[in-house]
Amino acid sequence: MELSIKYEKPKVLQALRYHFISRREIKIMMILVNVFALFAAVLYAFKLISPLPFLMSSVLWISMMGAFWIWLPALIYRKSKTFKDQFNVFIEEQHFFIQTSSGKRTWAWREFQRYYETPGFFHLYFDDKTFFLIPKNAFTDSSALEEARRIFKLGIKRN
Repeated sequence: MELSIKYEKPKVLQALRYHFISRREIKIMMILVNVFALFAAVLYAFKLISPLPFLMSSVLWISMMGAFWIWLPALIYRKSKTFKDQFNVFIEEQHFFIQTSSGKRTWAWREFQRYYETPGFFHLYFDDKTFFLIPKNAFTDSSALEEARRIFKLGIKRN
């Protein structure tokens, strides 16, 4: 199956947000910061602390959300030339190919560590931090999308 890929910035930024939010350490940090912010709000409401700790927890929460929701996805998008390129992808039973104007690269499915699906993309992971995004809108129809899912399930562990 051959796909022509051209990324759209808003969709890529959303896919990168999914990537960051799906990371276990970020989930844990977000939970801890939220618990801290709620705890500070309750203590402030009962007049057990001054406004400063409550304000600090709020600033910490806003900073963290801004970093993971706005700053990090924009930074990754800006630094990666892949998202600004147009290329062809070939999905076959045993291999994954990328063809650009500068060359061609092949990977066997066993070289991918895992994959997962979000509303707009398939995220194919080589390791915890290196991944490739395949936009779902690159597929010609729903049967091609289902065929890709089948190939990914057979070749890559799902996480």
